[in-house]
Amino acid sequence: MAQETEIVSLLRSAQTIAIVGLSANPDRPSYGVASYLQRKGYRIIPVNPLLHEPVLGEEPYPNLTELPLPVDIVQIFRRPEYVPDIVTAAIAIRARAIWMQLGVIHHEAAAMARAAGLTVIMDRCMAVDHRMLLG
Repeated sequence: MAQETEIVSLLRSAQTIAIVGLSANPDRPSYGVASYLQRKGYRIIPVNPLLHEPVLGEEPYPNLTELPLPVDIVQIFRRPEYVPDIVTAAIAIRARAIWMQLGVIHHEAAAMARAAGLTVIMDRCMAVDHRMLLG
């Protein structure tokens, strides 16, 4: 399937993932996914203006435009109404891909990202896909 081929390629080539909406609470899905991805060798970058202490050993940033390094994937753990602004920032920092977590759907923002040349994965869990497609 084309989508799964695209996902496998993206997950194999990516090294750095900015996780927008990452929570410091280990009971939150964003924390569990970030922890899993980190254990699989990805560098995760917390992006959340409410975080002031490191999460999973990584310094948090209030927004994408303040990141000091390039990122491959911008993973979104925010409600759909926030997605267009996040996509605009992801385009500005030249991220390679947008990944809207399971339950996060915004077709207009996805079209905007694709028009800018970004790969878009929407309404899927990165940890589940990684486990299923890459073991």
